[in-house]
Amino acid sequence: MAIITLTTDFGEKDHFVGAVKGAIYSELDAVRIVDISHTISPFHLTEAAYIIQNAYRSFPPGTIHIIGIDSELNPENKHIAVFLDGHYFICANNGIISMLVNEINPEKIVEINIHDRVSSNFPVLEVFVKVACHIARGGTLDVIGKSISEIKQLTGIKPVVNSENNQIMGNVIYIDNYGNVICNITKDKFNDVGKGRDFKIVARTATFEKIHTHYSDAINFDAPPERREEDGKKLALWNSSNYLELAVYKSNPTTVGSASTLFGLGFRDTITINFS
Repeated sequence: MAIITLTTDFGEKDHFVGAVKGAIYSELDAVRIVDISHTISPFHLTEAAYIIQNAYRSFPPGTIHIIGIDSELNPENKHIAVFLDGHYFICANNGIISMLVNEINPEKIVEINIHDRVSSNFPVLEVFVKVACHIARGGTLDVIGKSISEIKQLTGIKPVVNSENNQIMGNVIYIDNYGNVICNITKDKFNDVGKGRDFKIVARTATFEKIHTHYSDAINFDAPPERREEDGKKLALWNSSNYLELAVYKSNPTTVGSASTLFGLGFRDTITINFS
């Protein structure tokens, strides 16, 4: 049974998500539909790319991923279908796939050309669904589009290393539900540049000189509970995707605050690692 995932910025209030699911079931009754997220910030390509990058690998090969972010068709925003790492991705050619392509080369990219068969200002419903169902039936990409070799690049997702090779300058690419701040510096990049040297992470007024593997690594459990520094404890760690994350232990953005609010960090803000 085919699996089709949905990632959009449609939210939960409107009819859009339900309409897309209904259209899929109208074409294929033997299919599983999985919601990855419908609460992506509107038109936030980097946020969507981060979520897709870290979710798709958990699905079996052959899964079809519909990405409904900034999908309106125009001369500078064509629609594409991509076969990458054993998975199919259907989205606009707006740069959202480039974060995945940075790590793995796609096996096939086509520019979708079935628009003359539909008439709608809702491309996810009318175009992406038809392409997804075509693939789910065993159809090939060549039938729904012409092969292309390049996709639009998403800017601002690569950290910069200075000429002296003693500094990495990254940016905030995502803020999660806990207010934790994820930076575009990966563990591999850190190790490649740092080579075991001492370092200091600087994020506005917050600084860090150690990177943990787990959130609880920042807590000294050898100390009596009443003497532990827990609430509000700041920490840096490599998250489950091996990106640098700045966090506050057991944070709650609606009460005690979070890394984003307490450190004053938002999307694209700079995070620097200096090596010595």
